[in-house]
Amino acid sequence: MFHSFEKDITGIELPALFTWPFHYVPHALCVAAKEQVERYLSTQSEWADELQAGKMMGVLVVENKAGEVGFVAAFSGNLAGTNSHPYFVPPVYDMLRPDDFFKREEAEISAINRKITELEFSDKYQDALNRQEQNRQEEERLFAEFKVYLQERKQQRDMLRDSRTGDEEKLKRESQRDNADFQRLKRSARERAAKHQEAVNHFKRQILALEEERVRRSKALQMALFERFRILNANGEIRDLCEIFAPTKQGVPPAGAAECAAPKMLQYAYKNGLKPLAMAEFWQGRSPYGEVRHHGEFYPSCNSRCKPILTYMMQGLNVEPNPLEHIVPAEPEILYEDEDIMAINKPCGMLSVEGKSGVISVERWYEERFGKVDHPIIVHRLDQSTSGILLLAKNKEAHKALQEQFIKQTIKKRYTALLEGEVSERQGVIDLPMKLDYDNRPRQMVAPDGKQAITRYVVIAKSAGTTRVRFYPQTGRTHQLRLHAAHAEGLGCPIVGDDIYGTSHTADCSAEGRRLCLHADEVTFHHPTTGEQMVIRCKAEF
Repeated sequence: MFHSFEKDITGIELPALFTWPFHYVPHALCVAAKEQVERYLSTQSEWADELQAGKMMGVLVVENKAGEVGFVAAFSGNLAGTNSHPYFVPPVYDMLRPDDFFKREEAEISAINRKITELEFSDKYQDALNRQEQNRQEEERLFAEFKVYLQERKQQRDMLRDSRTGDEEKLKRESQRDNADFQRLKRSARERAAKHQEAVNHFKRQILALEEERVRRSKALQMALFERFRILNANGEIRDLCEIFAPTKQGVPPAGAAECAAPKMLQYAYKNGLKPLAMAEFWQGRSPYGEVRHHGEFYPSCNSRCKPILTYMMQGLNVEPNPLEHIVPAEPEILYEDEDIMAINKPCGMLSVEGKSGVISVERWYEERFGKVDHPIIVHRLDQSTSGILLLAKNKEAHKALQEQFIKQTIKKRYTALLEGEVSERQGVIDLPMKLDYDNRPRQMVAPDGKQAITRYVVIAKSAGTTRVRFYPQTGRTHQLRLHAAHAEGLGCPIVGDDIYGTSHTADCSAEGRRLCLHADEVTFHHPTTGEQMVIRCKAEF
């Protein structure tokens, strides 16, 4: 499974540090390995449909004991229903072996599922449900008829009372008898309903017991499986998945943990005396519906499943520093200032509020320059990678007034963006609901159950395979413009320099000048004190 490079790599310098897999520029050797894997995949016709549907692949450049540089490759999950393919490294633990405990226990759980289905659709259970429904309908009919009867009886008594020809005591006794008859009818109905409900419950109790057994056995199977994933790191230490995830916020491993390409490749390297040099993962095939993936493009490792595992597995390797923690953004430019508010041009790479990375934020910049304050400064936010106009409040009253304008959506924002590719329509509206992709934070995804997200756009120029647009967001979701631009049901043209949804998976705003070409260039609002309508503009520098 150690593959030598087909192309001459003597002119390519070996990496000095191992890849930081959560944000990286793919090394030239990883690019060469990826191209070689793609050529191999093109010869495997039996996998064509599955690969076309979408699959994450990976390459790990390694040095063997003889000092030869080559690579190993892997796929995430399984391929063609199996984990065993000679070209790719094996899984950390192969749960798909026919004789494995997982398959045996899975078969038992499947048998429970069949029992549940058999009970749910059994003639006796369906007959009990039908009888219950028929009884309910019959009771409704009887109650409706009896209520009409009681109403007619009451009207007769009322007429006798109005005409003063009836015996009041006799009328009262009739009313009491009618009420007693109604109560007997209801009691009889409850008894019949309880009898039918008990016939239904007889089956429901059996189904519930089987469902509880299924849940219990599924949880036990999952935990037993996690314990069998014995993960190595570069120091030769071994921990199972439960031990690795115990200190994390989630506490327990998520489903599919250690089944991604990256953990498989590192595990194989450690077990076979191969020295890891560089790693990269890349997508093959169509993009999943809600996500944005581009065929042949490199992607960072996922956070929820892979980050705890890879952080542990890389212990003992000399790893590149996280580039996101070493961004040094430019100084913000003050565009407008009075005693209540300030408008700045936030540079690409600067956070709006303090985060865990240590990169300077607008909050910290303001306090370092103007001193600490006892009130909120930030009224709205821009992504770290997005540049442009940010409004700041210099007192509590201004903050509250501006925040109310954002809540009421009376503040209007305009963005300029440079997109990869050509947008066909001159203008339009994108309406795609969004939610967080929990497995790949902070990525967002399109989802029917997401929050409403609406963006109006206008094309202003086209040149050399790119399109310059103006975005007018009607809602303010995280990554809304980036996802709406890139998604196939949006514009299908990612923003140039987008390391999350685009084809430029590089360190944002780095020394090499890479950046996300998205800029907040105009904000229209009412001054929080004077009420005067204000328009702040700041031209994009791309």
